[in-house]
Order: sequence, then C-alpha cells, then structure tokens
Amino acid sequence: MNYYISDLHLFANSQTKNGKNFDNRPFENVEEMNKYFLDAWNSKIKSDDTVYILGDLHIRGKNEDLIDIVSKFNGKKVLIKGNHDNVSDPNYSRLFEEICDYKELTEKVNGEAYRLVLSHYPILFWNGQHRGSILLYGHVHNSVEDEFFQQTIEVMNESEELHFNSDDKKVRAFNVGCCMPYMNYEPQTFESILNYKNKKK
Repeated sequence: MNYYISDLHLFANSQTKNGKNFDNRPFENVEEMNKYFLDAWNSKIKSDDTVYILGDLHIRGKNEDLIDIVSKFNGKKVLIKGNHDNVSDPNYSRLFEEICDYKELTEKVNGEAYRLVLSHYPILFWNGQHRGSILLYGHVHNSVEDEFFQQTIEVMNESEELHFNSDDKKVRAFNVGCCMPYMNYEPQTFESILNYKNKKK
C-alpha cells in the first residue's frame, strides 16, 4: 500500500504552541508533536507499505535525534526533497529507499488508473495535466498561498482557451501537507484523499 504526506517539520518548535505555531497545530511542544507523528504513523503503516514524503520532513539531516526517530517510522520511505531537507549526512539519507526532487507514478482506485506527479512545490504546469494527471504537492501548508494556487487551478478549469474544461479532464492538484483537514497529521492513501476531494465537489 502507498501512502502520502508532507511538511511534518519534525523538531520544529515554530510548528507548536511553544513557538509561533504557523499552522495552528494542536501540539504544545516538539516532544508532543514528534510522539504524535510517530504513534499515528506506526499504528497505520506496515513494514511493506511505502510512504511518499513530499518534502520538509525536518530542517536538517545531521541531528542524531532526528536520525533516531526517523529510523523508527515503519515502512519504506521515499523522500521527495523540500526546501528544508538536508540529506548530506549518509546516516540520515540511508533511511530512505529513494531520495529525489520529483517523481511520477500510477495508482489504481476501484480499477481506474490515476497518473500522479509528486513535487514538494505546487507547480502550475506539470506532465499530463491535460490528460488527467493529478499533482500531489506540499510546501504551502494550509495558507493563503495554497488558496491562491487552488484559485488559479479553478481559473484554468473555467477557461475555454486553455481546453481544461471537459468534465473528465479537470486540472486537479491535491495538497498533502500534514496539517490539511483530510490528512490529520498522518500518512493517507491516495484513495482516501481522492474520496475526500470528490465529496467536496
């Protein structure tokens, strides 16, 4: 089974009530946040599952505490690098099955194949978007930047000139940041994300 998540920001005090709490996360401090992530992850992810982390797992890769906790996360971990990911420490980088800047893959839901493009950053034009390819991204958290990006996607879908407006070829891009309401600070399957988005139409 494949799962997706981004922007955990492990050990980032700025993501808790003890700091500026940019995402308004429900965690008092780093210790509480890290423990929640680890417990929620391991209650769901099995050893043969793959979790695609779309960037910003943490701010650096040379911290022994970071290496210790990431080594305890179940499953095969694929890191799509974000702006805060430093993978220069081999003791950290070897915890991942793969590390890359961008990835494409296919998921099947109820017998239907979905082509996915994985990027830490929201990008306006991606491979196959005219043919139904779906972008999964992070970076912007639950913010005004994400609202702006999604509004731009809607403009694309409403534009006759861009030819994005057929019902089965709508441009779709899903934010898999952990703080999104459908992510609930834990990895989610593409099927669960898709079902949530379809219900919100």
